[in-house]
Amino acid sequence: MKLNRLFIAAVLMTVLFTSCKKANIDVDTSPVVQNGNGISGEVSGTWSKGSVVRVTGDIIIPVSKSLVIEEGVTVIMDTIAKPEFIVLGNLYAMGTAESPVKITVEENYRTVGNKFGKLWGGIMAAPSCTELVLDHTIMEYGGGATTEASTSVKMGLYKKKSGENSPALWFSNVNGQLVVTNSTFRYFRDDCTYIEGGKMIFSNNRFYSTGLVGGEGINIKSGCLADISYNLFYATNTNALKLSNIGDRTPQAHVVVYNNTMLNTGWRRPTAKGGSVWLESAIYAELYNNLFANTRFGIKRDIKLPEDKRSVFKNSLYYGYSQATVDQFQPKSDILAGVNDVIGKLAGENDPKFVNYPVSTATDNPTLNESWDFHVLPGSAALNKGTTAFVRNFPNGLTVNGIVYASPAPSVNIGAFGLK
Repeated sequence: MKLNRLFIAAVLMTVLFTSCKKANIDVDTSPVVQNGNGISGEVSGTWSKGSVVRVTGDIIIPVSKSLVIEEGVTVIMDTIAKPEFIVLGNLYAMGTAESPVKITVEENYRTVGNKFGKLWGGIMAAPSCTELVLDHTIMEYGGGATTEASTSVKMGLYKKKSGENSPALWFSNVNGQLVVTNSTFRYFRDDCTYIEGGKMIFSNNRFYSTGLVGGEGINIKSGCLADISYNLFYATNTNALKLSNIGDRTPQAHVVVYNNTMLNTGWRRPTAKGGSVWLESAIYAELYNNLFANTRFGIKRDIKLPEDKRSVFKNSLYYGYSQATVDQFQPKSDILAGVNDVIGKLAGENDPKFVNYPVSTATDNPTLNESWDFHVLPGSAALNKGTTAFVRNFPNGLTVNGIVYASPAPSVNIGAFGLK
């Protein structure tokens, strides 16, 4: 075992020295952070407010170092090199509502033809990453496939093999802390997130128009303790949430999912797993106040590998514009009924009355119109039908890099958005 550990360490050191061109960017306060025509290799320090950072090859935040990306920074990933963003240390992307951080590609590649990305890799946070924050950060057009030459494959990260579409974000430290808030994931080839451990808060995010032939919004595995709230999931190819305890890591995965809005999820993956929320492999899941509108299925379990018996499902609202939609979310052996659910048997029942969203939109439509408004109007079936009688994993929030990030309090309404 000792020899194996020494061998693995030697391989990692070889990769670091052979695949990294030193960018020598420990701290840079210039308006544009670059080395020649772009950067690659090891990076740390600060990318300053308003910078444009062009990445021409894989970049690596070394162990025990950090990179802070300030508000308004635009990170342009090269579409030929398709770089990976490897985080061995810590990463803090600190945008604002007015000036988000944006990790994207050159503007001329942001087209309908590239709406399912694959133009760069993703953020790969190794087990040595102890803290990662994405706050007011937009990630788009990624999800490129790994190859034998990929840094992540050489380092044994993610699924450790070639041919895998990268998630937008992979996090893997069971003792680490992850906060993703006020952020947007769009136009990725596969999963938006794939999480294999840590304490985490996902709040007030948008996951939409992702997944060509597969892919989840949030994909949770064993080792995770998570609060997931006030997120919008629109047209994810498979599920908004895949919740699993697979992996045999400690602690057992326990997620509290509340006040989320899910629309049109699962229809572009017409298999057993395509739907809204998928539960499997002894996941301990608590779901409250979630709104399912025109989604494929409701809360669905793997019958052969079901959820932990302590799991709780309460106060969900289901709406279907068509009868076919309503029929497929009716409770049965693999479709779970909850306590105090708002659910009918006829098309059009329990209208959430969105401020501006045509509920007749085709269920397989992958495109979100930015003018849509998913707040609700007076008379909505979502109002005052929620519960606050449950305990979050992190009622006092998480402190990351000296900042306290709240796990938002639940609402008495169902869904992520209340009255306008």
